[in-house]
Amino acid sequence: MMLKIAVLGCGRIGRMHAENIAAHPRASLAGVFDIHRPAADEVGGKLGVVVFDSADDVFSSAAVDAVLIATSTPTHADFIEKAVAAGKPILCEKPIDLSLERVRRCAQTIGATAVPIMLGFVRRFDPGHRAARDAIRTGDIGDLHQVVITSRDPGMAPVAYMEASGGIFRDMTIHDFDMARFILGEEVTEVSAVGSRLLNPSLMERLGDYDTVTVVLATATGKQCIINNSRQAAYGYDQRVEALGAKGMVISENRRPNMTTLHRADFTGSGAPLLNFFIDRYAEAFSAEISAFVEAIESGNPPEVGFEDGRKALVLAEAAIKSVAEGRTVKISEIG
Repeated sequence: MMLKIAVLGCGRIGRMHAENIAAHPRASLAGVFDIHRPAADEVGGKLGVVVFDSADDVFSSAAVDAVLIATSTPTHADFIEKAVAAGKPILCEKPIDLSLERVRRCAQTIGATAVPIMLGFVRRFDPGHRAARDAIRTGDIGDLHQVVITSRDPGMAPVAYMEASGGIFRDMTIHDFDMARFILGEEVTEVSAVGSRLLNPSLMERLGDYDTVTVVLATATGKQCIINNSRQAAYGYDQRVEALGAKGMVISENRRPNMTTLHRADFTGSGAPLLNFFIDRYAEAFSAEISAFVEAIESGNPPEVGFEDGRKALVLAEAAIKSVAEGRTVKISEIG
């Protein structure tokens, strides 16, 4: 039976999700909603599905089995609570909320619900990143010692976006915090972070944010993870994961439109630049994410990445923010 999924939010990522659901062999697009009606009309018209008049209509519809939440971040926790009350499984884009206190209240409201809740940490489903994690779990590189995660955007995000993003740690690095937990296989116990304003100092000063950050995470057993982020990499969207173990190393490399290399007397290197857009770079991962959501509901097993993973990633973000502000290592126990 096809799982009927409605999409809330028809912006850039919501449109992509709607198209992926419509193309999925075991799911169907039950309809779309956006507070900006023209956006919803455009997506609904293109994909030939109903456009709901309100989010509440989505939650109350008998024609909707599950929901994908791709609306603005301040609506996520409210919509999770409403979907749980309606008994509809949820795939929600990260983060749950910019406020850890709001996430805690949401957890209290939904309680120990049996309704599946999956968080959109899509990088877990990237074939390369997943293969690196699997190589660690099967012992291919021996005992894991150190992880290095590189995540650099090709260019600065629009100012309006950054003003509402909650800052680089809650917006950008939060993906890497989840990836760190995914790769390490252990919980982080302490966080050290530094932030710089190198690309646009006056803007970052006004926003109270940073455009260049490095974070060091440590676990109770001494495993380390180093995350480096930049809001601008002139050469493209830089996404790499490296893991060092006692017996070797595994690397998940950048993706390119093709894997050709050019060899000349004066040059040897790739003939194709890095991909320049996150939807292109993680296209396979976004499709696999929908499949994982469908499979979790069909099997009755909990989603691989759930509400608690979203909360823990935000805890790491808060620890990093505190570390930069106070110039010291922050223990996770200080955040809760």
